[in-house]
Amino acid sequence: MSGLNKGIRKVELAVKWDPSPAGQPPTDLDIVAATYRAEDPYGDPAYAVHFDKRSPDGTIYLNRDSVDGKGFGWDEVMTLELHRLDSGYARVVAGVVIQQRSGRKTFVGVLNPGLRLREGYTVLAEDDFGGVPGATAATVAEFVRDASGEWAYLPGIHGYDTDPSGFVRVMGSPQDA
Repeated sequence: MSGLNKGIRKVELAVKWDPSPAGQPPTDLDIVAATYRAEDPYGDPAYAVHFDKRSPDGTIYLNRDSVDGKGFGWDEVMTLELHRLDSGYARVVAGVVIQQRSGRKTFVGVLNPGLRLREGYTVLAEDDFGGVPGATAATVAEFVRDASGEWAYLPGIHGYDTDPSGFVRVMGSPQDA
């Protein structure tokens, strides 16, 4: 029956947070996804997708972007169509980074943050970043392609203390178990 397994095909990553209090600078969280080639799955990303950069093949895209958390429901939403990715890609890492325009802010300073990762109606993960309170960025999902070409989801949230451009450089590094 293993030949009937389709693996993870298409996922939606959504992030929400409450706006900053009146008189405070806005809080801006951004979803980032990076793809890695089979020949270098832990090296530099082949490309990264975020608020001002799209995937060249249209397989990963940002559906909704917020700069202040004043959206209705989920403020940022990204779709990853893993089943459409070229076979040369072996790994995709998704994360969330806090913009640092008005001073250093970590997840503990974000009001009511939340994330949801789902495939169709199946929720794969939900979190509030409580495990990485002092981080300015966090990887929230990793997807790897197995020998048969199917994608598997590897759960786990890993925090980083870096700015948005630095996050793209380190988010694909191997995690210590």
